[in-house]
Amino acid sequence: MEVLVVGDTRMGAANRASGHDYAEQVGAEACGTSLLSHLAARHRHSTPAEWASRIAAGLVSVDGRLGHSATVLLAGQTVVWHRPPWVEPDAPTAFAVLHRDEDVLAVAKPAGLPTLPGAGFLDNTLLARVRALDPGALPVHRLGRWTSGVVLFARHREAAACLARQLAERSVGKRYRALATGRPDRDEIEVTVPIGPVPHALLGSVHAASQRGRPAATRVSVVERRNDAFLCDVRIETGRPHQIRIHLAAAGHPLVGDPLYPLGGVPAPDTRAVPGDPGYLLHSAEISFRHPRTAEPSSVTCAPPPVLRGLVPGAPGEVR
Repeated sequence: MEVLVVGDTRMGAANRASGHDYAEQVGAEACGTSLLSHLAARHRHSTPAEWASRIAAGLVSVDGRLGHSATVLLAGQTVVWHRPPWVEPDAPTAFAVLHRDEDVLAVAKPAGLPTLPGAGFLDNTLLARVRALDPGALPVHRLGRWTSGVVLFARHREAAACLARQLAERSVGKRYRALATGRPDRDEIEVTVPIGPVPHALLGSVHAASQRGRPAATRVSVVERRNDAFLCDVRIETGRPHQIRIHLAAAGHPLVGDPLYPLGGVPAPDTRAVPGDPGYLLHSAEISFRHPRTAEPSSVTCAPPPVLRGLVPGAPGEVR
């Protein structure tokens, strides 16, 4: 099957976003708190002083009215941050169409391109770029910014609901290719360490190995040994945030170059690294599912970048 590449594969000039309204509904837990306290506690990407400055500049409204730092919030109200235009961080904006039919669109995301908006990204995201090609596309799952490979989209809501059910039932198969550190003493590794939020100096909390976390299961198969590192195929039975990075680190084999998850799978207390920092090598090589229209078993594969190449079956865009 021919693979269609859309966009520029290079890191190009930064893109100027046209501005965006970020809206949220006030929950019961925030009832009675001030607007400034709520924003500063909930959105720690900005300091309290920065939120106070935005409120004073008239960029935050509550139920359509100008907000003030001392405005007391009520459950059910709508808070909107009217973010003015900004320059987005640079990112490669190309993607490859691996498969497309009436119901499903599968694309290959490059490392460095966020899947969804956030952290200053809006137009330089896979979602925005895919919707320029297919306006009705709905993302079924997401990959971390520096993870490359297959991302599945539904082309209408019925297909999205069907695929979402399969994810909830854990019947969607996901195979990743990674480069991990160390010399494992066996070829098959199973990791079941719980994953949950732990304190983080910059973000308040991040997901990591935690006995108070939620159950998670990962199976690792060694593909090729390379001195003090090894190439492996990883299959996840659950979809916890950063699960592969955390679980390999918890098993004693952090991903090569991972700036956040060291041996043990818990960030250092004083770390300045965040989940979106680059350095690690991880690729979504295959996703399998029941087709939403026919219920037939289907899968889409995507060949990894050269440094991660090994015994990957199939070719880019192959649907079985």
